[in-house]
Amino acid sequence: MTSRERVEAALRHWEPDRTPMFEYVLLSPLADTLLGRPYADWQVDATAWNRRVEEHGWEQTVRQSATDRLDLAALLGHDMLYVTPNPPPPRAPTARPGPASAPPIPADPVERVRLRTEQAAPEPTGPAEEQLLLYVLLKEEMERRGVDLPLLAPAYTHGVWADVDLMQTMVLEPEVAHAHFALATRRALTSVEGYLRLGIDQFGIGGDFAGNRPLISPQAYREFIVPEVRQVSRQIHEAGGWAVNASDGDLWPVLDDFLIGCEVDGYLEIDMHAGMDLRRLKEAYGSRVTFYGDMDCGTILSFASPAEVRRVTRDILEAGAGGGGHIFCASNAVTASVPLANYLAMVDAYREAFGLAPIALEH
Repeated sequence: MTSRERVEAALRHWEPDRTPMFEYVLLSPLADTLLGRPYADWQVDATAWNRRVEEHGWEQTVRQSATDRLDLAALLGHDMLYVTPNPPPPRAPTARPGPASAPPIPADPVERVRLRTEQAAPEPTGPAEEQLLLYVLLKEEMERRGVDLPLLAPAYTHGVWADVDLMQTMVLEPEVAHAHFALATRRALTSVEGYLRLGIDQFGIGGDFAGNRPLISPQAYREFIVPEVRQVSRQIHEAGGWAVNASDGDLWPVLDDFLIGCEVDGYLEIDMHAGMDLRRLKEAYGSRVTFYGDMDCGTILSFASPAEVRRVTRDILEAGAGGGGHIFCASNAVTASVPLANYLAMVDAYREAFGLAPIALEH
């Protein structure tokens, strides 16, 4: 199977030749070490990105980011890519209005939410056209190399993580909160429309709303968020795409709403550490939902021994096996806390499970 055939088999719940693999977010310094050169990425060090733009130009820097991502995918045997919009080109500085011209910040959390919704409502925007250049360059470079990796793009607008004002407003003034989430839906759909024009067919939607337990009540999740995310899912499906809901944390209290109520095809950011067990998930929803994960990046991948990482990798692959419905990756971002030995242990355990040779670093 090609990578695209393998990923689509997992999404359609057909049996692939092997479980597809990718990485949700692979950051420096590990990415630098694997590449053998500095990774052109803005997510860790915006200063380094801006310095690179100054030295090489904005378009060349975005092009290098596309090259780096595909080189990493080739090295690690990834079957797809998660890609966020690139930063826009630098702008000439403009004069900022003085403090007197800025509207006062309301003391009431409801009024703060109302104000920011009103300010954003006239033109709910997704990424600007120039921020989609990375996707264009990735597709061009894949065509040049003769590879075809599906792309997953973010349209996460319905999260409540750390938004205390919004959570209070959901209780104190529901209509204001509903207006906020309706605007979030318009923003998500604007993003999806831009991605669709580029031929992207997987979309991350929803947004974080849980830690060791949901930050809002199941009733609030059903009332405010499920109908909005479902609307985004339906638009994606009408266009022939795949909707992938994402949130860290313990989602068991709302899982049926999160997956079935939102009418999504996939579940990303599966949080093993919070109790989201892949075997149990697969048994309950494996014929309807594809699970992206779920190597625990925060504890196992960061702090366990390489032997334990290998054991957990094998267990995850066994838990997700059978009838498609599983794409292997870490539960969230692979950050500086992850040792190279642990990451290689995970990748090589995956490769060994399917009779593939270990990866070989050339540096």
